[in-house]
Amino acid sequence: MSTPSKARSNPSKPGIDPVVAEVTERIARRSADTRAAYLARTDAAIDKGPARGRLACANLAHGFAAAEEPVRSGLRSGRKPNVAIVSAYNDMLSAHQPFRDVPEVLKKSIVRAGGLAQFAGGVPAMCDGITQGRAGMELSLFSRDLIAMSTAVALSHDMFDAAMMLGVCDKIVPGLLIGALSFGHLPTVFVPAGPMPSGLPNAEKARVRQLYAEGKVGREELLEAESQSYHSAGTCTFYGTANSNQMLMEVMGLHLPDATFANPGTPLRAALTRAAGDRTVAITAAGGEPTPVGHLVDEKAVVNACVALLATGGSTNHTMHLVAIAAAAGITLTWDDLSDLSAAVPLLTRIYPNGSADINHFVAAGGTPFLVHTLLKHGYLHDDVLTVSGRGLWRHTREARLDGAGDRAGIVWEEGPKSSLDTDVLRPADDPFAPDGGLRMLSGRLGRAVVKTSAVKPEHRVVTAPAMVFDDQADFLAAFAEGRLDGRDLVAVVRYQGPAANGMPELHKLMPALGVLQDRGQRVAVVTDGRMSGASGKVPAAIHVTPEAALGGPLARVREGDLVTVDAETGVLEVELADAEFERREATGRAPHDVEWAGTGRELFSGFRAIVGTAETGASVIRPLPAPTEEAPVVQPV
Repeated sequence: MSTPSKARSNPSKPGIDPVVAEVTERIARRSADTRAAYLARTDAAIDKGPARGRLACANLAHGFAAAEEPVRSGLRSGRKPNVAIVSAYNDMLSAHQPFRDVPEVLKKSIVRAGGLAQFAGGVPAMCDGITQGRAGMELSLFSRDLIAMSTAVALSHDMFDAAMMLGVCDKIVPGLLIGALSFGHLPTVFVPAGPMPSGLPNAEKARVRQLYAEGKVGREELLEAESQSYHSAGTCTFYGTANSNQMLMEVMGLHLPDATFANPGTPLRAALTRAAGDRTVAITAAGGEPTPVGHLVDEKAVVNACVALLATGGSTNHTMHLVAIAAAAGITLTWDDLSDLSAAVPLLTRIYPNGSADINHFVAAGGTPFLVHTLLKHGYLHDDVLTVSGRGLWRHTREARLDGAGDRAGIVWEEGPKSSLDTDVLRPADDPFAPDGGLRMLSGRLGRAVVKTSAVKPEHRVVTAPAMVFDDQADFLAAFAEGRLDGRDLVAVVRYQGPAANGMPELHKLMPALGVLQDRGQRVAVVTDGRMSGASGKVPAAIHVTPEAALGGPLARVREGDLVTVDAETGVLEVELADAEFERREATGRAPHDVEWAGTGRELFSGFRAIVGTAETGASVIRPLPAPTEEAPVVQPV
């Protein structure tokens, strides 16, 4: 296997785009104190090294009591780096099922590379696709912070010199990274599982869903279409939060180059997994290339992640997840930063729901290596960043190829494509699908919101229409089924769906019905303090509205028939009403109270609802540490 860090240096040094440079600089200025404090804690932990060298004999004996050789003797002697493996494996979810045997594969590759490995812990992994429209969806967003805490518990034994994170989907990867950043002194490598092979084309799946919403096909036909789409182990092939997660981990430098989208069960995927184990040993202090994750995830890496999200039309969930991830590294990222970057970064992909292609088509067209190449070439990405493969993001312009055969096959990295093989799916930065990243911030008297425009045709991006107000998505769907939405322009205001109300569920089930209305020629939009994620499609959707209705936000004062404007072109979210009249209105409707917010485990998370932050600040229950003062200096780890 070739070593990524030993490859040649980047042959070109393009100037960085001025907007990308300005946003990066202002994030760094804004974050100077909190980032410095974070790095001080991280560097103090690096200096002390793993605590197992200072553990009392009884403590250390507990740490290797069940270990087999050579881990047992290696931990006893303390001379080899020990790698923690944290996994989101379960065999119900297709994206995580491929991780079943990966810990044992990693252990073997790590031992061959001169290290040791222990399975440190598992974290929960739930699927938004299964819980759509169900009570379980109200745990989904909160599970991110629970996963972060679970990751911290797994690493808390302080037996480790590095960590490997096994996860794929929606809240799982952000949670793993937030948890890993609380142990910023540990080098950390993320190990993807890869997408399932292509099944029923996404456009056909969407067509059948819409026919079902109209009552033109039955449940059997719908189930058959869905099971042809989601048909094997691996990540779902559309470009929702799961595949957006994987893209961001690679562009942040936390995956090996071109490791992200190799299909499960293939020799290439198996070799990339083994290579990840080898590389993790190399980036420990003992391996000679120490790469602490707290140093790797810096302001430039965060901006690179934002650029990759925008250039690919990725999931709107990351307007919260990236904010929370950055905060875990002492960095303050805002929606305004994302909005300004979106205005400058071109849209380079058409992957469902922003097009008809799936993620495997994207790979065939040139995939991540070409995407990174063209973004670097035109100055939209920072090249001078630390990655788990060495310094320089240019490493991710190369393609992974098998070197040898069988269980010992390695990986070599070769020059990746310098042009797209399918410009209907992937384009160069100087010939984009759109000049902007398709993610915009809206503001007005209804609050601040996010809108994803990359899949919305220009003629549908501005809607002014009477409000129809719903306190639950089920009420909207009932109104659609009863025909009460027919033959009229409308803005569906679906409120009391924010983090403090009911955990901020995704409202995927709204889209097929709204799509039917739009196709009939009605002017329609949706405004909600809930989430839409990768379902944000052809209908304009002002989502993540903050302040949320449950905390007295303006949506609570909207009434049936109010004229509401959703303008995704100029960034306006407004109600056409005199200021004085709107301000003196009493709130109507109500958020779910504790009696209703019970069952399916929801009552166990009532404390999260009470302390969760706003969508704009990451919708997190984890509070970033403040910058130190003379009265409260940085606390050094023991």
